[in-house]
Amino acid sequence: MASKKVNEILNNEKYKDYLKKLGELESIREFCRHNMEHFLDVSRIAYIINLEGNLGFSKDVIYAIGLLHDIGRVLEYEKGIPHHEGSVILAKIILDKTSYNKGEINQILKAIDE
Repeated sequence: MASKKVNEILNNEKYKDYLKKLGELESIREFCRHNMEHFLDVSRIAYIINLEGNLGFSKDVIYAIGLLHDIGRVLEYEKGIPHHEGSVILAKIILDKTSYNKGEINQILKAIDE
């Protein structure tokens, strides 16, 4: 079950629009489509690494990173912006409408940008 903060991302209209647009842009891509399955797989693997390495990141932050890390591929396909940069741009817009605090948002954006 997703937390309140993660649900705020999943239910964000802009996030849903970008996710739909990404699906359309990658409809002919044969492997590794950047869809919800990919985003959740990345989140789960990152959470396991976090636990096993005792890294101390919150589950909310890890899932936000996983859900948003490739959303900028929309801007990559449409405007030629590198996807990590585009993901930071779009993540800022989406996270601004959530209850993540400034410190968490900074952690998320830094992880996406690296």
